[in-house]
Amino acid sequence: MKKTFKVMTALVLSAGLLVGCGSTNNNTSGGTNAGAGNEKVTLNVWGMGEEAKTLPKLADEFTKENPNITVKVQSLPWDQGHEKMLTAVASKKGPDVIQMGTSWIPEFADAGALADLTPYLSQYPELKQENFYPGAVESAKFGDKYVGSPWYVETRVLYYRTDLLKEVGYEAAPATWDELSDAAKKLAARGDGKYGISIDPKEQSLGFMFARQNGAEWFTPDGKPNFNDPKFVEAVTYLNSFYQNGSAPKDLGLDIIPAFKEGILPMFISGPWMIKLIKDQAPEIDGKWAMAVLPKKENNTSLLGGSNLSIFEYSKNKDAAAKFIAFMSKPETQIKWMEHTSSLPAVTSAWENDLLKNDPNYKVIGEQLNAAVPMPVIPEFARIGETYLKHFEVIYRNNADVKKEMDAFNDEVVKLMK
Repeated sequence: MKKTFKVMTALVLSAGLLVGCGSTNNNTSGGTNAGAGNEKVTLNVWGMGEEAKTLPKLADEFTKENPNITVKVQSLPWDQGHEKMLTAVASKKGPDVIQMGTSWIPEFADAGALADLTPYLSQYPELKQENFYPGAVESAKFGDKYVGSPWYVETRVLYYRTDLLKEVGYEAAPATWDELSDAAKKLAARGDGKYGISIDPKEQSLGFMFARQNGAEWFTPDGKPNFNDPKFVEAVTYLNSFYQNGSAPKDLGLDIIPAFKEGILPMFISGPWMIKLIKDQAPEIDGKWAMAVLPKKENNTSLLGGSNLSIFEYSKNKDAAAKFIAFMSKPETQIKWMEHTSSLPAVTSAWENDLLKNDPNYKVIGEQLNAAVPMPVIPEFARIGETYLKHFEVIYRNNADVKKEMDAFNDEVVKLMK
């Protein structure tokens, strides 16, 4: 992976891509403790997506408490952030603080681009790992280093039409794999053009998530790929059954919200961002839908996603950067961020706030977060996921032999990891 990374960064530089704002240290020491005393420091923070445009509001509150630190926020589209970070690593010039999607952590930590936060835990107790959801902490670790502080989290839950489930005999959401399959079949039997559930075949996380629920171990104790394990094969076979029996459409071609509103797709698995979309785009079904934790096999583990805040290894303002991240990790700051952006807190104590505690939808998400873990924090996993989708397409489109495809998938991963 390191060799691949060097090639990638060389290509980036040769293409003449622009480097973003470099770390600025207005004191004369140039040390990593800038901002700890009264020296004037400028922190450059890279945030991702539309939500990052709101970040200056919280940065202003931070500077009121720390008038010697100026915070400059650069908001980057997600599709440009990765490329900018590659350039920053190659040039060793970039931000002081960087918002990292959880899937980015392995690549950039492996390249040595993210500072270890462990030395700051005693100085800034807000960064201590026990403050956060365990899955969020796992997403921020790489080897023996703690390279990001969890900022906000999301997970996957089951959305369902309560009225339509009642019509087929379910007073509550399906609680097990068997119930989910049964409910989906009964809902699909309502007539042509009706389905039971939407299972996005291009969402690579679903296969791995269901395999976890079935107790599959993705890797052997000595680190070898184990994706043709019988429990993994059984999970993929289970997913494929929804397509083959007509419970789920093979080609979505349907906008999920209108289809949910019309009852064409009465169940789907997705994240918390769908709450607002349903309320805004389908107010007609208010009171006719709900959310539930995922159905259980051996467990009901879901995927954990979100973002972490990391310190760029080449920053000359690491102490000030740690202070900023600690501020962003305070429960009250995380609640304010949620109010601005609807992003959910990674700090568990923030979930005692009435905004979250008394909302039935957020209560479901909070419960699911206790059983949510990230994808493996290894550099190769993005390519592993892409390889899985290639084989899963053969399975669900052609009803191919699952064991044969998973054997081929596992063989490819073995080569990939070498």
